[in-house]
Amino acid sequence: MPTAIISDIHGNAEALRTVMADIGRRGVDRVICLGDIIGYGPDPLECVDMVAERCAWSLMGNHDFGVLYEPTNFNPAAGAAAYWTREQFDREPDAAARSRRYEFLGRLRVRVVEKPAGAPFPLLAVHGSPRRPINEYIFPDDVMTAVDKIKQVFDRIDRVALVGHTHVPGVFTDEPDFYSPDELGGSVYTASASEKAIINVGSVGQPRDHDPRASYVVMHHDDGAMKFEFVRLEYDVAKTAEKIKGTAELSDWLGDRLYEGR
Repeated sequence: MPTAIISDIHGNAEALRTVMADIGRRGVDRVICLGDIIGYGPDPLECVDMVAERCAWSLMGNHDFGVLYEPTNFNPAAGAAAYWTREQFDREPDAAARSRRYEFLGRLRVRVVEKPAGAPFPLLAVHGSPRRPINEYIFPDDVMTAVDKIKQVFDRIDRVALVGHTHVPGVFTDEPDFYSPDELGGSVYTASASEKAIINVGSVGQPRDHDPRASYVVMHHDDGAMKFEFVRLEYDVAKTAEKIKGTAELSDWLGDRLYEGR
């Protein structure tokens, strides 16, 4: 049974609706989320409601943590967005809906280890890295510039880990190396029995690989094989960007960057 893996929605309901519609068209019933449902974007309540309804489970990202608790080490635009997002939760006039959303955020887990039905081995899922699940970034150039870091991260993985956080999709292997989806045959990575891998599924709502299209992954695990298919989808970027620019508390830069995928 395939599983869709989404991450880093960042309050972009337009992108999330597009992704969820594509997941439905593919007949994929199971969806999991690696965190950062909110932060930056103009539609936090709608995004939380969609993830709560459609996803089997979700992890806590650093922006979810920042809204629920404290936005530490955020840049000014990210910090302002976190406080504005919190205000949207607090202003919900329906007490039951307000409580339900906060309870959902409070139940988000930091890491999940699971073995989906039919999968040959268990998977580790975190938002940032296996070493620091909420906040640590694993960048593509780390395989060249931070070899010790990559080794320490892979030491904490049995076989395959799923991550988000950088908003840059691709596959890290313990060679070490990094492969973008374009470098994989048909944008599909097949997990090998002879290597460990970290799969970054990219970002639904704020890609940063210079491709503005929403990104997610479909995981197939039939007949003992584990395959990860990277999917890119165009959505109405202008609609989200204009919503951001129409909100005084959100930096216009957060809208502008969506057009460039950065």
